Amino acid sequence: MKARVKWLDHMSFVGESESGHSVVMDAAPEVGGRNLGVRPMEMLLLGLGGCSSIDVLMILQKSRQQVTDCHVELSAERASSDPKVFTKMHLHFVVTGKNLSPEKVERAIKLSAEKYCSASIMFSKTAEVTHDFEIIEVA
Repeated sequence: MKARVKWLDHMSFVGESESGHSVVMDAAPEVGGRNLGVRPMEMLLLGLGGCSSIDVLMILQKSRQQVTDCHVELSAERASSDPKVFTKMHLHFVVTGKNLSPEKVERAIKLSAEKYCSASIMFSKTAEVTHDFEIIEVA
């Protein structure tokens, strides 16, 4: 996998992925940024959410769960001094569907966290990564 990050101006950068997609990143105004894009550490948190969500949805679909919506709310804490790595990360999944099995949802999240999600497994080496979920039943 390859990527490229190019400086635009001030503290703004554009990240270009090998798959041909781009994203603007910027620093906080207090360090010279202009708030034009996602902060790099926010990007890491979003990556964790995306990686884990893909796994969870694929596992639920393979187990024939009738998922109509799924989102994950992420929160993280960082060290107070440099390097300000993530020390705690929490993923709260909200899975909506019909006749969803709580056991299958829990299993999908566990499999993602412990076996499939590269980001989750990588972050768990330096941070406490926790998960929970809620199910919203639709008629």
